[in-house]
Amino acid sequence: MERTAPTRIGLYLAVVQFIFTLTWTVYVIFLPKLAAQAGIPKQWVVFILLLDQLIFVVMDYATGLAADRVSRVLGKLGYLILGVTLVSCIAFLLLPYAAPQGAAWLFLLLTILWTVSSSALRAPPLVLVGKYAAQPAVPWLSALSLFGLGVAFAISPYLTIALRDLDPRLPFVVSSIALALATAGIIWAERHLAKAAPPPAPEDTARKPVQPVVWFFLAVLLVGLGFQIHFSLNSAALFLRHAKPEELQYLMPVFWIGFSVFLVPASFATKRYGGIAVASAGAIIAALASLGAWRAPSLDTLIALQLIAGGGWGLVLMSVVSAAIALGHTGREGKLTGGLFSLLALAAFARIAILAAELNKDAQIVALLTWAPVVAWGAGGLILLWLIKAYRKMLVTAAA
Repeated sequence: MERTAPTRIGLYLAVVQFIFTLTWTVYVIFLPKLAAQAGIPKQWVVFILLLDQLIFVVMDYATGLAADRVSRVLGKLGYLILGVTLVSCIAFLLLPYAAPQGAAWLFLLLTILWTVSSSALRAPPLVLVGKYAAQPAVPWLSALSLFGLGVAFAISPYLTIALRDLDPRLPFVVSSIALALATAGIIWAERHLAKAAPPPAPEDTARKPVQPVVWFFLAVLLVGLGFQIHFSLNSAALFLRHAKPEELQYLMPVFWIGFSVFLVPASFATKRYGGIAVASAGAIIAALASLGAWRAPSLDTLIALQLIAGGGWGLVLMSVVSAAIALGHTGREGKLTGGLFSLLALAAFARIAILAAELNKDAQIVALLTWAPVVAWGAGGLILLWLIKAYRKMLVTAAA
């Protein structure tokens, strides 16, 4: 009988991702105010956000590599994640206390320390899943983990309204303590996964074909760009065609509702057809929904299309995570998963750069942004579709 990691591990990871994502929301809400208190001019805030994403680009890959090395000894990865996350929580908690001191260098130092150390909760927890869970269980556990992210993003507009007038010290302290307490369970999760794990396969030290992995990463970058442009740059403008500005707080979460709802069927589809096949289908679905959103004749139609676009992104993100774990099996789960998150951070960097340069206010650029998600999601989906045959060969090789 095939043994799989228990669902409660996936639910635990969902809680961790939920709280971790909310800390990022709290950070973005209060960053302008805290930066001003630290003596940093308002126009520099966007460059801090750009720096955050550049750090993620480097650190996600670095922590993935470190996770591969550390996880060779049972129990060490959980302690590493917990230790680095505690450093992250302390740095995050100190931000609203350091800002009023007026020392910009101290505030920036704490910000960089928090960003660098928070990478421990991006790729490494999924490395645990890839190292210890039976391969058929990986899509389900990945879906549960990402469900926490989807719920956190869905409630972020309401959180912004609820917190924006508060003293920032309270939300920073509460979220730091909550994340530290939640992450303390990672050691239990690692041990529990290890107990339920199938017999360990020997680490694959053979040199794997490079070309399919390069094309996989190119597809990841494209679908990441499609998501960033569609949701962060285009969605509000789409809704404002049919709704009032004050209604945006209720409409923007629609995308994330679709994302969260589609994760469960996405996990079953990935288990049956493979991560790359499902990611390809999700990217094409999202591309068509994005195209339809610009032609939506009514708010109801647009809401339905945004639900579908969010669902398509849910299919993509969950299944590319599962595919990265499978491509890295065994011994390279962290390298592939870390590379995946690095490229998603690079896509976020591109979106923030567009906002920083105010390119989204140029009429010609806006016209390009209309089609950019359709092209990026569509091209990424087609590349993944082309890769299916090569991907299956690699899985057979890895399993041998």
